[in-house]
Amino acid sequence: MRIEEVTAENVTAACRLTVAPQQEAYVAPVAVSLAEAYANQETAWPRLLYDGQQLVAFVMAGFDPDSPLDFFRCGIWRLNVAADQQRRGYGRYAVSVVAAEARRRGQGRLTVLWVPGEHGPEQFYRRLGFRPTGEVFHGQHVGELSLPDQAGGVGSVTDRTL
Repeated sequence: MRIEEVTAENVTAACRLTVAPQQEAYVAPVAVSLAEAYANQETAWPRLLYDGQQLVAFVMAGFDPDSPLDFFRCGIWRLNVAADQQRRGYGRYAVSVVAAEARRRGQGRLTVLWVPGEHGPEQFYRRLGFRPTGEVFHGQHVGELSLPDQAGGVGSVTDRTL
């Protein structure tokens, strides 16, 4: 598996990536996320996940240590795993890459927001160690994950089997 930046060569494939139909109400399409990344170039961190030559997922984080909203200082904004590629560890790997980037930037906490619901991502994030903070922002629940000082520390996403 590898993570790549979004480029002119891969942006069309990125925009074609779709989640399962029942998940569409819980995550924006990649094209919308890329438009948001373009509008937030200073803070957005969009990446594509490949397994060999196959694009399997899109993840976008945001890093804005000066944000007035603490849950937007270091967090996962989007995670889209292709419908036919789910339950293979790609989402877990994408989260571990974002956590590693957050640590590289000196962050000790990673956040994510989710809309609750039967087909939403809450249970996925909870299995990775995210815990609800009790905050709700525009109908989305905020979850947080403490990041150890060193990659691979106890309780980190990276020490779990991918």
